[in-house]
Amino acid sequence: MTVLKTLGQVKRDPKEYGKVAVLMGGDSAEREISLISGKFAIDNLKAAGVDAYGVDVRQDTIIEKLQEGQFDHAVIVLHGRGGEDGTIQAVLEMLRIPYSGSGVLASALTMDKWLSKKAWQGSGLPVVPGCLVTPETDLDALVKDYGFPMAIKAASEGSTIGISRVTKVEELKPAIADSRKYDSTVIAEPWIQGDEFTVGIVGEDVLPSIKIIPAKGFYDFYTKYHANDTQYLLPSGLSDVEEAQLAKLCKQAYDAVGCSGWARLDIMRDSDGNFLLLEINTIPGLTGQSLVPKEVAYLGYSAIDLMLAILESAFARNAQTLPDVSNGQI
Repeated sequence: MTVLKTLGQVKRDPKEYGKVAVLMGGDSAEREISLISGKFAIDNLKAAGVDAYGVDVRQDTIIEKLQEGQFDHAVIVLHGRGGEDGTIQAVLEMLRIPYSGSGVLASALTMDKWLSKKAWQGSGLPVVPGCLVTPETDLDALVKDYGFPMAIKAASEGSTIGISRVTKVEELKPAIADSRKYDSTVIAEPWIQGDEFTVGIVGEDVLPSIKIIPAKGFYDFYTKYHANDTQYLLPSGLSDVEEAQLAKLCKQAYDAVGCSGWARLDIMRDSDGNFLLLEINTIPGLTGQSLVPKEVAYLGYSAIDLMLAILESAFARNAQTLPDVSNGQI
């Protein structure tokens, strides 16, 4: 049996966290999902006795809200731009409010699927191959290299927003144009024919993998948050050796891009049985369908245990370790 180092280990008096801001909502395409995640976080933190308050993040008012609130810690449950890209993390560091999850650099790096792919490749880790699509890209050569089906995706969106599964030449240009609505950086990847897995990490604990089987199509925004016929296999069906191999890969990938606090990695397994890193989410969803809570529950821990572990990562980022901006220096 795996001995966990983070989940269920938080014994701190909830009063030690002081006044906690749960940052939610925001202005990204994932706003509605973030509001649901925020309610999950607030409900469970309050159930643990934490003095938690929801703060709907709007870029033109957030600094004033945080200053007026006089918060001691912040739990970030913002998804997508403004929340997972280092922006809110930088604001919190300027205000010297310790926050949950990954720091500015790791958040910015992992929000960009292309940069994180290159970082993993540079660390010698296996990734789904891919290339940038620019106006100068030879599409005929792209089709020759990757074939169909092919994935076209915006580099910096989450929840499968801005991603298309292209199955023929006629769909390629419209898919690229659609991705460019969300990001000027567009990536093409061969569509891996194999199994999809997801693995959460909370603190030092690598959680058991989940195998995702969409009922039809692929694991897109609708399938993630609205469909009721997607299968989540937990246990995933991997052998103990394969599970250990996948856990090791995920922890290596998490560490290679400097993540902390918690995250969730998405992995493909190709027809030869090789695990390939797809992407990492530094602030995974916390909705009724969300996967990290499923993994935590499978291990016998509660949503309260999960939220306390996430909040503890904010406590660990002690204010004394944040930049001193009292004299205008960052």
